[in-house]
Amino acid sequence: MSNSHGEAARIVVGVDGSTSSKEALRWAVRQAELTHGAVEAVIAWDIPLTYASFGWLPPDAKALDLEGIAEQILADAIKEAVGPEPPVEIRTTVEHGNPSNVLLRAADGASLLVVGSRGHGGFTEALLGSVGQHCTQHAPCPVVIVRGRVG
Repeated sequence: MSNSHGEAARIVVGVDGSTSSKEALRWAVRQAELTHGAVEAVIAWDIPLTYASFGWLPPDAKALDLEGIAEQILADAIKEAVGPEPPVEIRTTVEHGNPSNVLLRAADGASLLVVGSRGHGGFTEALLGSVGQHCTQHAPCPVVIVRGRVG
């Protein structure tokens, strides 16, 4: 699978550290192996709503390196999901913003967008998380939803 410019297919996968997102990452890597593509693992971070909704940050907010925490979650997820030496190229993107919007921007020009069926949202009983649902409705490319392991 390659794009119209003859470049290897780019598969974007959303990662938030959840079991479901790690399964999505594993799936994306296997697909990239089959299609001789590359994976772009994307994580989004934002200021927690409990603080942002009040328009202030706690006094130690500068000590919270939210971007650094997101980078570490992404690195740990990649290592856990595919090991220290992935079989395909994995590029990483850590971006501030709403996860749905960040993933949709990353998916522009991609061959495929892969997300877990649910992540670290507030309604874990939902069959499809809000990010996955939004992506299936608005993505500029095909979307694959991967369920977490059962049992």
